Amino acid sequence: MPNSLSRSSIEKFPKDEIGPAYIIRTYDSHLDFEGFLVIDNLNLGLGKGGIRMTPDVSMTEVFRLARAMSFKNALAELPFGGAKSGIIWDPHKHTLDEKRQVIESFARSLKAVIPRLYIAGPDINTSEREMQWFAMANGNWKSATGKPANYCMEVFGKGEKKCGIPHEFGSTGFGVVQTAKVAVEFANVNLKNATAAIAGFGNVGTFAMKHLDEIGVKTVAVSDRQGTIHNPKGIDYAKLIKIKESGKSILEYKGAKKLDREAIYELKLDILIPAATPDVINETNYKKVKSKIIIEGANIPMREKYEEYFHKNGTLIVPDIIANAGGVISSYAEYRGYNPKRMFETVEAKIVKNVRAILTVSKKEKRSPRRVAMEIAKKRILSAKRKVF
Repeated sequence: MPNSLSRSSIEKFPKDEIGPAYIIRTYDSHLDFEGFLVIDNLNLGLGKGGIRMTPDVSMTEVFRLARAMSFKNALAELPFGGAKSGIIWDPHKHTLDEKRQVIESFARSLKAVIPRLYIAGPDINTSEREMQWFAMANGNWKSATGKPANYCMEVFGKGEKKCGIPHEFGSTGFGVVQTAKVAVEFANVNLKNATAAIAGFGNVGTFAMKHLDEIGVKTVAVSDRQGTIHNPKGIDYAKLIKIKESGKSILEYKGAKKLDREAIYELKLDILIPAATPDVINETNYKKVKSKIIIEGANIPMREKYEEYFHKNGTLIVPDIIANAGGVISSYAEYRGYNPKRMFETVEAKIVKNVRAILTVSKKEKRSPRRVAMEIAKKRILSAKRKVF
């Protein structure tokens, strides 16, 4: 049995009045992978959260992500509870067919609770393709959101279709930029003259850069696994996305200085968007961050104590539970059968409303946005009676 199984079996995390409600673990001895699902809270509705597939994902990490989803869904006023799932497996060391087998096995192993208690979605190393595999193996259209736009279901008796709204439409990155448009008002930053850095050039980072470019914000630095590129005069989005789409590292970009991956957090600029993995801002680098605004495009990019440090030192920080809610709002839109246009309208309306409301209270009461947001979220969760499914 793999070491990962014994490692995660001893992990512990807090249990409180919110949750977790269910912890489910699976193991496929034939395909040699372990998976787990944490359903944190069901007071507001079915558990909603993506599937993270990495070789080192842990149950503790998945619990933190599930708890963030509880708060995120409550703040966005969605009829979902918080949940998340993880698969300990390295897709970069296996074939696409092997990946499909793992996704299908995981989907079948959870049929008892999906979609009765949980709805899956994309996350790191899972996308629209994996969500279609998941839904087909589970046998229920509603078992996952983020499915391909050409994967549709007939609405019987109505002569209509409901189709997938993939996260590849960029709803999370779009929402991050709506957050930025509000945040600059509170940080006294001129949007048209603003500079930004994006740490992580995956689904969130690429679309964040695209939409920043559209509103005139200059992206001066971008990082991926291999390193950082930096040009104070700006990086050309069209050229960079071509490199990305060709499967190459951003370090192939011509016309920018190459730096270490971690150097992006130390640059002096207006907007920093961590858009990749958890805890990238940590005890080793938090005092080196010089950005005026931090918008958390990724889930749990830092611990709360570092957010409090930034707040006390004058950096405006917009936490993940409001800043990157575009993805789960898009999931809700797909769940309801909305078209993409209505989905983007819903993301913009909810993000702008929530960010402005929370930053207004934060400024007035001199409390960090995280503290304000969590207080609202907890009140909504705990005042709701757990739904019966």
